[in-house]
Amino acid sequence: MYAYLRGMRSMSSVFRCLAIAFAHIPGWLAGQEKLMDTVVVTSSLSVQHERETGRNVVSISGTALSKLPVATVDDALRYLPGIEVQQRGPAGSQADFIIRGGTFQQVLVLIDGVRINDPLTGHFNGYIPIPLAEIERIEVLKGVASSIHGSDAVGGVINIITKTGNHSAQAKKHRIQAGVEAGELGLFNTQAWWRMRTEKSSLSAGFFSQNATGPRLRGTSGYFHNSAGTVGFSHSFDTDTRLSVRSAFDLRDFNAQNFYTTFLSDTAKERVRSHWHQLNFRRQKGEGVLNIDAAFKALEDRYSFRPVSIPNQNRTRMFISQAFYTFPAGERTRLTAGVQYIHQSIRSNDRGDHSLPHAAAYLIASHRLRGPLHINESLRLEWDGNYGFVLVPQLNLSWTRGRFTLRGSAGKGIRDADFTERYNNFNKTLVTGGRIGNPDLRTERSWSYEAGGDYRIVPWMTASATVFHRSQRDLIDWTPTPYAMMPNQANLIPTGSYALATNLSSVTTTGLEFDLRMEKSLDVKSRILLTNGLLLLDSESDGKTPSFYLSSHARFLLNTSAMWQTGRFALSVTSLYKRRNPQSDAALQATVSRSYWLLNLRARYDVTSAGSHLFVQAHNLGDVSYSDLLGARMPGRWLSAGLQLSF
Repeated sequence: MYAYLRGMRSMSSVFRCLAIAFAHIPGWLAGQEKLMDTVVVTSSLSVQHERETGRNVVSISGTALSKLPVATVDDALRYLPGIEVQQRGPAGSQADFIIRGGTFQQVLVLIDGVRINDPLTGHFNGYIPIPLAEIERIEVLKGVASSIHGSDAVGGVINIITKTGNHSAQAKKHRIQAGVEAGELGLFNTQAWWRMRTEKSSLSAGFFSQNATGPRLRGTSGYFHNSAGTVGFSHSFDTDTRLSVRSAFDLRDFNAQNFYTTFLSDTAKERVRSHWHQLNFRRQKGEGVLNIDAAFKALEDRYSFRPVSIPNQNRTRMFISQAFYTFPAGERTRLTAGVQYIHQSIRSNDRGDHSLPHAAAYLIASHRLRGPLHINESLRLEWDGNYGFVLVPQLNLSWTRGRFTLRGSAGKGIRDADFTERYNNFNKTLVTGGRIGNPDLRTERSWSYEAGGDYRIVPWMTASATVFHRSQRDLIDWTPTPYAMMPNQANLIPTGSYALATNLSSVTTTGLEFDLRMEKSLDVKSRILLTNGLLLLDSESDGKTPSFYLSSHARFLLNTSAMWQTGRFALSVTSLYKRRNPQSDAALQATVSRSYWLLNLRARYDVTSAGSHLFVQAHNLGDVSYSDLLGARMPGRWLSAGLQLSF
């Protein structure tokens, strides 16, 4: 701990200023408000108060996101408590989500409760085609949830809940937003969002585009051209029946130098196109609620290692259908019964042609016992074309007395390999180096346990502490492997340098996390918001050869986002401190430092009562030189300014 504190001395003056500022908030902060107790759905598929779930759930509203110095969902998630985002490129070019250690494939991403994890690779899970203006809130469930949401929900779940999907009765009837931002390194961003709402229907459309020539890299530039758009429609046929549909497209064109290799010859470019279609039917009869979802995702990926090389071209398709029914089973018990079917396929000149079916049935029970005790049980039966049948249980408990909530959870997690882990470089004639897929990979199995508590210090401030432990078997990661030990040598050379997708026999992760959340309206025109997360964790493997992603996650993580608004002026800050294992590559002249600290600022001034505003912002204010992964260098200080119109 002393080493961590010593490494954070450079931040001490900033934290001292923040502490003084919050300590001198005027006495009228003590006005009476309801206890902070967010309503969430991610932990059980049905509406629950956060204190009833037995889980550590972080929720942030779209309104709060809009005032922070962030432009995309992946950038916003970097500063939420306990979430590590390993960025390979800026502005959503590529980002890996990590919760409670492990690997980025162990985090499940949902849009309105439907998974969007890509079957090609977890590197694309951050391609979320939803503008910030369309987001109602983001819920992050930390810890295992495979018994409810299935494969990949090992480290946690990120659920992006949209305004169309939520169909909030309190939403304004009509809303238009449009904005532009320009800055250094050729930065030019645009965004627009429109919503029309009647008593029974809502229609929204949004678009964002982010572009820059980027910083100079080795023999190339760190450019990006990333755009996405969406249209959503929701209609209530009566007070009990609602239909919601959404279509979206996403296009990412970016420099991918050393995103996947540490070769000096790597000057890669990548172009990823996808489209997403989603339908939800909701019917309530009495106290029973039926939800039916259907979704389709198509993705095309073109990766060129060098201009003269033959590009990897991958096409994936994913179809999802699911239905669940929530109903009372007695005075104090609610049950949710559901089924799910997923079909994934790939056509690739690099990985070959494959398809994979998947099905599941599950039951969730929520009990409100007499007194302050809540019990949530869930059991899921999974079937997969690779690993067959597996039973996945989980139990969550919570106990509330006054401002205190104690909680505990135990559950099983599973994850199967994606198409890249099984077949990468498998369909090529000759491979002289790089990562090699393994068709014989076994499915990851894990057991996770956690215990923690929440204390509502005042009605608008909550502090949380959680200790967790995860024991994993057959965790999938890339490990350096000599030619002689490769299971398939047909297209390899004896002198090549390879990393093989491998099952690690045993991995344990233990950690401690502290969260602080604060949200308060000072008066009609003033507001403060603060979220702060501190994470300490340690992972150990019985393997002698270090694996790639397991050795790269943070051991110490501090995420902070804060906003202070008074009248028409708002100042917001996001901050990130990360400590991890250092890495270096002499040939590449690249390093991953033991630690780094980022600070971003935005100053905003509202020019109209509707929210039209001017802003200036600075990313990486301290001009820190850093990389989340070896060779993928991130930009230094980046200044920009913009205008947003709201009607």
